[in-house]
Amino acid sequence: MGAGLQQAAIGPEPIETLAGAARRAGRVLARSATATRNAALHAAAAALRDTSAAILDANARDLDACTGANAAFRDRLALTPERIEAMASGLQAIAALPDPVGRVLAEWDRPNGLHLRRVATPIGVIGMIYESRPNVGADAAGLCLKSGNAVLLRGGSESLHSARAIQSAMQAGLRDAGLPEAAVQMAPDADRAHVAAMLAAAGLIDLIIPRGGRSLVERVQREARVPVLAHAEGLCHTYVDASADPAMALRVLGNAKMRRTGVCGATETLLIDRGIAPSQLPGLIAGLRALGCDFRADAAARAIVPDLTAADADSFDTEWLDAVLSVAVVDGVDGALAHIAQHSSAHTEAIIAEDAAVARQFLAGTDSAVVLWNASTQFCDGGEFGFGAEIGIATGRLHARGPVGLEQLTSFRYEVIGTGQTRP
Repeated sequence: MGAGLQQAAIGPEPIETLAGAARRAGRVLARSATATRNAALHAAAAALRDTSAAILDANARDLDACTGANAAFRDRLALTPERIEAMASGLQAIAALPDPVGRVLAEWDRPNGLHLRRVATPIGVIGMIYESRPNVGADAAGLCLKSGNAVLLRGGSESLHSARAIQSAMQAGLRDAGLPEAAVQMAPDADRAHVAAMLAAAGLIDLIIPRGGRSLVERVQREARVPVLAHAEGLCHTYVDASADPAMALRVLGNAKMRRTGVCGATETLLIDRGIAPSQLPGLIAGLRALGCDFRADAAARAIVPDLTAADADSFDTEWLDAVLSVAVVDGVDGALAHIAQHSSAHTEAIIAEDAAVARQFLAGTDSAVVLWNASTQFCDGGEFGFGAEIGIATGRLHARGPVGLEQLTSFRYEVIGTGQTRP
């Protein structure tokens, strides 16, 4: 590490100026050696660790100003020594992954002797708009750095001090490796006008990735003149089949709902097969209640456990992001798939089942970006997929789906190699 971490400069530059600087820095980054980018990631990890006290102080300022927020929101905003260490370890994990830039994706010869190659290249400048989770800035910057992309970050007003401190560590890593600091830029303040400017920055920003609540993502998708990679919400389901092992169902469901209730991979709806609901649902409810969970249940579930709160017209379309679980009784795997098709946000679904044929039917019948068998929905995470980290989750059907890691942050070009051919 260099001689101490410098606070990122906060100036009056408009988004257009920052994005232009990012584009120039990105060209340098795209041509840099893999070892140089890896060195920057290791130096940034060291900077995060060396300045963890300053980062925690900045985060405390954000938390102190965040009055009236619920526990799930504060959990998303809060940093701890363990979470800072996880950010640093994530950067090191990214450094250890193969370089996605320059990969030959395909190559072939033509009858006229031309040799063609499809080669992976950086996308360019990524615009990252996120809200309360400050660690997103480190993950996004690390993935962009390794994949040769510059990034322009715009964190939420509630996490501004934390985001600046994390950006400083990332820029310290770039400095130590001799790469331009402008490869990791940040909007100068929390003015919402910066979001509008980023969305309009066609030609300067190549891809916008929003991470936040539904209103933010919908605004980005509605107003952007730049391509967008996003998911609107994480309305995830866990279906407990008649063949499920009861102990496994409770263990997995407890983790899927209650490990961290404010993340997009948290299960928001429990679906249970009608045939086992009378015998298994009371135990599942009791186990989840012991973990602090509340419920919104349909009539069939309440007939079995009468003290459950009744679901209303919106319950099964609500991403709770809290210790609340919607509960519905369904007619087997077909009923589960029908419910998911009607209510899911196409993020992540899971089945708990010992019957392999039923599980395969569920896996094939679910059109979400990620589907799991006998595992918690909270595994929908780039780090858990072996990506080192993730810059977001994509639920669309173009370019990328599920956790977005290094490979998904590349595009490609064609290289055509000849021996003097001319076209007749």
